[in-house]
Amino acid sequence: MAQDFLSLMSGTLVGTVLGLIGGGGSILAVPLLVYVVGVKSPHVAIGTSAIAVALSALASLLGHARMGNVRWPCALTFTLAGVIGATLGSTVGKAFDGRRLLLLFGLLMVVVAAVMLRRRPATATAFVPLTRDSASTIAPRLAGFGLITGTLAGFFGIGGGFLVVPGLIAATEMPLIAAIGSSLVSVTAFGITTAANYAASDLIDWRLVVLFVIGGVAGSVVGGRLAQRLSTHKAALTQVFAAIVASAGLYVVWRGVAG
Repeated sequence: MAQDFLSLMSGTLVGTVLGLIGGGGSILAVPLLVYVVGVKSPHVAIGTSAIAVALSALASLLGHARMGNVRWPCALTFTLAGVIGATLGSTVGKAFDGRRLLLLFGLLMVVVAAVMLRRRPATATAFVPLTRDSASTIAPRLAGFGLITGTLAGFFGIGGGFLVVPGLIAATEMPLIAAIGSSLVSVTAFGITTAANYAASDLIDWRLVVLFVIGGVAGSVVGGRLAQRLSTHKAALTQVFAAIVASAGLYVVWRGVAG
């Protein structure tokens, strides 16, 4: 019962963060599952996190698609290349020593926190859509960024939205809101690909998935409402969250080194 409650609360926390600041929260899922919920195997934590993140991203994707925030040709090109990377990355991740994998995950959290702190407001630039005329220039960029991002997402079992969004912007100069909406196509696909690979090795705790997703849905509602009230303080909230991610990452690294 205690583990069920902790799973529900952990999912709620991740969902709240995602709803509040719009990204980065899913990277907390693995350390929460390992150090709070008490999942013994880092690989099971990654597999469980992957499917939970994918389902949460899918729910968000439906909303962004209804609002017209998804640039489908760009999103699908990025995603197709990324799925190949996610398959390769998750295959390597399953075979990687669990303790070392957590250590690298902790280092990744510190890097993500640094990127969040250094992130600058997006400037208005000319979006280059993926068309027959622009394909020779845009498609290789999308595929390249997608392959790298998918590999990292698969290896670590994360959604990778914090990498997908800047990758889409770098490749096409699309507006930030479109990049966020389009990134959810990749996050969903990467999570499903990674989860399928881990499920094939029986490395997913489906009961925890259900509880985590239920908590995540509830948390996203709370986070969304808070975001409306605290919209003028979003930059400060992002900085606070980045500090939390960095602290959690350093803790994971310390645990990995200390054994």
